[in-house]
Amino acid sequence: MSKQNLLVVVVGPTAVGKTGLTIALAQHFGGDIISCDSRQFYREMEIGTAKPSPEELAQASHHFVNTHSIHDDYDAGAFADEAECLLADLFKKQQVQFMVGGSGLYVKAFCDGLDKMPETDLVLRATLNKQLAEEGLEGLLAELQSADPVYYDQVDRKNPQRVLRGLEVIRSTGLPYSYFRQGKTTKTHAFKILKIGLEIERPVLYDRIDQRMDEMITQGLFEEAQVLYPYRHKNALHTVGYTEIFGYLEGRYDQKEAVRLLKRNSRRYAKRQMTWFKREEEIVWFKPNQLEEIINRIERQID
Repeated sequence: MSKQNLLVVVVGPTAVGKTGLTIALAQHFGGDIISCDSRQFYREMEIGTAKPSPEELAQASHHFVNTHSIHDDYDAGAFADEAECLLADLFKKQQVQFMVGGSGLYVKAFCDGLDKMPETDLVLRATLNKQLAEEGLEGLLAELQSADPVYYDQVDRKNPQRVLRGLEVIRSTGLPYSYFRQGKTTKTHAFKILKIGLEIERPVLYDRIDQRMDEMITQGLFEEAQVLYPYRHKNALHTVGYTEIFGYLEGRYDQKEAVRLLKRNSRRYAKRQMTWFKREEEIVWFKPNQLEEIINRIERQID
C-alpha cells in the first residue's frame, strides 16, 4: 500500500524565521514551497512584504511569489483553488510538499474552506473605496458598528480592506456580514496536512521586527511606497508597511513618526497573527531552531 501524501503547513508571526526553516525542510525532503502570504503574491510590492531573497528563492522551488499584480482582483478563495490544483501536480513528483505563510485567512481558506459569501459587487466596491479615499475610515467604521456589532468587535479595525468587505456585503444583502461567517464549512483533501507553528519569546520577536523594518527602510521602502502611492486605493496596498508611509506622504506626520508607526503596527500585526494561530488546536509548536525535531515529527507523520 502506497504512503499518503503530506502537506506541511508552516505558520507563525512575521519575522519569526518561517522562510529559512521551510527552505531547510524542502531541501531535506525534496519538496516545493507554496507561499501563503497574502502580500508576497504581488510583483510591485517587493521590499515591504519581506519576500524571500533571490538567494533563498534559488535554494528551493517556490510558488505564488510575484505571480500577480496589485491590479488583479485576487482573494483567499482564488488562492485556495489554485494551490489545490498545483499540489495535485507537485504530489506526482514528491510525497511531501510545503506551504508557508503568516496569513491566517489564506491558510484557513486552503485547509478548511471558507463560508459561502455573496458575489462581489464591483460597483459597490468602487463606491466604498471612493468614500474611503475622500472621507477616511472613521465614518465607515461607525456604519459597520451600527449595522453589524458582532463583526465590528472581531474585525481588525486598522485594516480598511476587511472593513470595506463587511460593508460591501451588508449594503448589498441587507444582512450582517457576521451572518455569513458561521464557520460551518467542511473541506476534504486527498492528502494529509501537518501544521507546524513557529514561536519565540515576544521581546526577541519584537526586536527582530524592528531590525527587519530598519533593513527595509535602508533597502528603499519609502521610495517603493512613493512609487505605489498613486495606487494606494488598491486592496493589496491596504496593509502594514505601506499605509504608514502613505500617511507621511500625505503630510499627516513626519518621517520619524512614520518609522515609529511602521514598527509599532508591525509588532501589533505579529501579535494578531499569534492570537489567530493559537486558536488552532491542531498546530504543533516549535522554536525556529528545532530543525531536527521538526524533521522527526514530519517523518513520523509519513511512516
